[in-house]
Amino acid sequence: MKQTPDLSTAAWRKSSYSDGGDNNCVEVAGGCPGLVPVRDSKVRDGKVLVFGPAAWALFTAQVKR
Repeated sequence: MKQTPDLSTAAWRKSSYSDGGDNNCVEVAGGCPGLVPVRDSKVRDGKVLVFGPAAWALFTAQVKR
């Protein structure tokens, strides 16, 4: 089983597609080579999904379509 990297100092940013509210935001952390950590902004201490860069790029491309 793979473990989530230490993200205690990660720089999280909200999705540019957020409507600006606090109720439906996805945050992504940068600075994690080879990983794209994603979390719900409402549950900052909750679980984090971690994607590979290729999978995240494919996902975001499909969302934009």
